[in-house]
Amino acid sequence: MITEPLQKEQGNISVNTENIFPIIKRSLYSDHEIFLRELISNALDATQKLTYLSSKGEFEGELGDLTIRVSVDKDAKTITVSDNGLGMTDEEVRQYINQVAFSGAEEFVKKYSEAKDSKDIIGRFGLGFYSAFMVSAQVEIQTLSFKEGAVPVHWTCDGSTSYTLEAGSRVERGTSIILHVDSESEEFLEEIRLKNILSRYFKFVGFPVEIGGEVINPVAPIWKKAPSGIEEKEYQDFYQTLYPYSEEPLFWIHLNIDHPFQLTGVLYFPKIKKDIDPNRNRIHLYSRQVFITDEVKDIVPEFLMLLQGVIDSPDIPLNVSRSYLQSDSNVKKISGYITRKVADKLLEIFKQDREKFEDKWEDISLFVKYGMITDEKFYEKAEKFLLLKSTSGKYYTLEEFRDFTAHAQTDKDQNYVVLYTNDAHKQDLYIKTANDKGYEVLLMDGFLDSHLIGHLERKMEKSRWARIDSDTIEKLIEKEDTEQAQSELDEPQKESLKSLFSGVISEENFRFETRAMGENQLPVVIIRNEFMRRMKEMNASGGGGGFDFPETLDIMLNTNHPAILKLAESQNAEVAKELIDLALLTQDLLKGKDLTAFIQRTVGLLG
Repeated sequence: MITEPLQKEQGNISVNTENIFPIIKRSLYSDHEIFLRELISNALDATQKLTYLSSKGEFEGELGDLTIRVSVDKDAKTITVSDNGLGMTDEEVRQYINQVAFSGAEEFVKKYSEAKDSKDIIGRFGLGFYSAFMVSAQVEIQTLSFKEGAVPVHWTCDGSTSYTLEAGSRVERGTSIILHVDSESEEFLEEIRLKNILSRYFKFVGFPVEIGGEVINPVAPIWKKAPSGIEEKEYQDFYQTLYPYSEEPLFWIHLNIDHPFQLTGVLYFPKIKKDIDPNRNRIHLYSRQVFITDEVKDIVPEFLMLLQGVIDSPDIPLNVSRSYLQSDSNVKKISGYITRKVADKLLEIFKQDREKFEDKWEDISLFVKYGMITDEKFYEKAEKFLLLKSTSGKYYTLEEFRDFTAHAQTDKDQNYVVLYTNDAHKQDLYIKTANDKGYEVLLMDGFLDSHLIGHLERKMEKSRWARIDSDTIEKLIEKEDTEQAQSELDEPQKESLKSLFSGVISEENFRFETRAMGENQLPVVIIRNEFMRRMKEMNASGGGGGFDFPETLDIMLNTNHPAILKLAESQNAEVAKELIDLALLTQDLLKGKDLTAFIQRTVGLLG
């Protein structure tokens, strides 16, 4: 079959306005490196379609070398992007290039002349190829279609709406886009600059992408493989490709779903200790293996941003805008699916290897607690594998702990009381007192534990959480058969003691009470209101709304302790001060000059 050579023609691009190219150039300037992403994506698309046609028998020729090449000629000030994909006929050039893929160009000019979100512009109006004019004074296309009998085509445009279409010089199937870089964009004539862009966006695409003789994507995208055929070391090596020099991940989840949306990926659990930083080593979002963004907060719940890895979905467009992510139904489904998969994976590990799960708990507990506090669906699954550690070093699930302690730690009103400490060293005396009564105390000293306690308390029926030093153990878990100790002091003696102690402490946020607690308790006990103390702790960790919560401390004078009985007689202010300071010390409330004075005074008493 002999095809007639293409006759040269000139015409106008069908956009109905003379202002389209200046708007593209100006509106997209803040994100001007995007031109390379768009052109390579088009080349990948053309190559992928050719391989698909070949697999269906609709293209019977040799596929040959499918490398996509980027080359720079600094002397000629050109950048060329070439592929050996489908190529285009002259009619296809007229259809896909000469008719900009949107209607209502006048509306575009009006609405987007001052636009700042370049991704929204490109995504909404299909301007991928035309992003080339962001950096070019002139753009050429040399193309030859794969179709039998096709002739090469050469298209040229100088950034106005005029174009030239004539016979081309390409002899191999595919397309070359030649950018004549303008004077304002000569930074892109530096090969290293282009290489960095290519490495960012195309590190894991399925066809080789080459610049300067070097392929920038030698690592295959592991998330496209079947999980059953991947060795553990491959997952670990791929993690190092994503996050070089990082500690090994604890474990990972391979995502793979076809319906109701397509989604693949690998999410890794890094070691998370004492802080939350969702901006560190973030999850990468891809569309058909082309990098889109690492701003994924509209795709995954906030707590999942503590994970690392890759999510790839063709249902998320390459030119995605934030408004799209916030409104698209598929994005919401993806978010829910990922949450469910993460929870299911953790539950699976917990059930299959409890010991391994406990060994890694300290490294993932922050993540799990954050998820339970912020995501209701995650909470519903995570309450089965949330681990609570007691001061004896044993781990319990919520259900296990209740089964183990409910009989002993239910008070006279049938409220189940969970005793906990946020500092086992400072509150050791209180813990020992509770243990002596057969009570188990939980260690809740994590970054989010004050938030988690409140959350669990709201979920658990007929229960309350009490810090071990927030009252005497008899008051924390009051029993029907508890015999009330009788005070050995009368009312005038009690009032005299209150006055004595009030006189040796200057602060006004103390309230004195007398209580017969028995000789085995401390002579002076400071009680901090559970609610107000929690609010102060949450405020300190960023969860109290920024309000200052004033705290009044109750000071209990144990009227059955020998030291208090003796003090009632002696009225020795120095001894009263010593007892107050000891009580403050147990609550870590004695600091600065008061602590120094206490030490000096105690040393003096010993001398």
